Amino acid sequence: MEQYKVGIIGAGAWGTALGTALARGGHNVELWALEEDVVSAINSKHENTRYLAGYHLEETLSANKNLNKVALNKDLLIFASPSLYLAQTVKKISELPNIQEGKTIIASLTKGFVPSDEKPRLVLETMESVLPAVYKNATVYVAGPSHAEEVALGKITGLIAASEHHRNAITVRDILRVPGILAYASFDTIGVQVCAAVKNVIAVVYGSLDALAENSAVFGDNTESLLLAAGLNEIQKIGFAMGASYAETFTSISGVGDLDVTCKSKFGRNRRFGQDIIKTNMLSRFSNLDDLIANVSKVGYLPEGAIACKYVHQIAEQYHLKLPICDALYSVLNKELSPQDCLKNLVSYEQPKTSMTKIDLFTKI
Repeated sequence: MEQYKVGIIGAGAWGTALGTALARGGHNVELWALEEDVVSAINSKHENTRYLAGYHLEETLSANKNLNKVALNKDLLIFASPSLYLAQTVKKISELPNIQEGKTIIASLTKGFVPSDEKPRLVLETMESVLPAVYKNATVYVAGPSHAEEVALGKITGLIAASEHHRNAITVRDILRVPGILAYASFDTIGVQVCAAVKNVIAVVYGSLDALAENSAVFGDNTESLLLAAGLNEIQKIGFAMGASYAETFTSISGVGDLDVTCKSKFGRNRRFGQDIIKTNMLSRFSNLDDLIANVSKVGYLPEGAIACKYVHQIAEQYHLKLPICDALYSVLNKELSPQDCLKNLVSYEQPKTSMTKIDLFTKI
């Protein structure tokens, strides 16, 4: 197997897990972390004690606090930074010689939408707007049902590398084919990115439903499957509205696969956030959705779906889409509707006793 020099920008749980998987496969992998304690723990203890505690990392995996050193002269550079900080992080390395000349393939693991002055942007569009022109339509998006904890353990995981630049998609696919990872190439960058972003929104609602179902005579496994199927329908609507290329994207591991694991896995932060809305009254800490986004650190973990919900709402208005589940969560996070009433309305055959119109979970575009 050919060995590649790989830099991963962002040493959170997912970046760290993929880094150790690639190192396990023989690649030379270096992580960039902002925190000194993370760098020290990875290099000395072979553990990310802050973001992936309890998981042993490959001893060949190294970490560095110097962003430019990690980005310099790599074959592949993977961004794993949160969407809110993505553009400014990419911009910091854009003047390096290997980036200016387009010698390094650039990919991203970042999920969600990125705010801009005009409209919410997809991740690759955001990156390419601050990278040299040589990267136009050439960056790669990596996604799939992939909780960090299982990737770190080497449990079999499927990933998709999507790019409009077919050779780059295939190259990244081949680099990702290490023990424990089954990797595939896709050329539907929009569809794959939309799946990765919107499934987190659905998972928050799913988590709330799951928490209520524990002591409910109304909600159960059947209801949760109904919600998951209807959620996939909304993801597909958004994808096609934004320009997704293939219906198969939504029935692949980047669509139904990623949605399923995000909604059901015990590792899912968005599922957990939905549960916490019910069990700990999490939203009482915030006045509305904007306040939640501005003070998301108070949650104690990052619920990407809550952030993405704001931008999904804007996209729905832009494309005149009816998205009952996403719209309902937006109303809950904005304190316009209680989560209990939200879920009852979503599955009710009767006219809800609110200003909302009757909801059809499977309404067409």
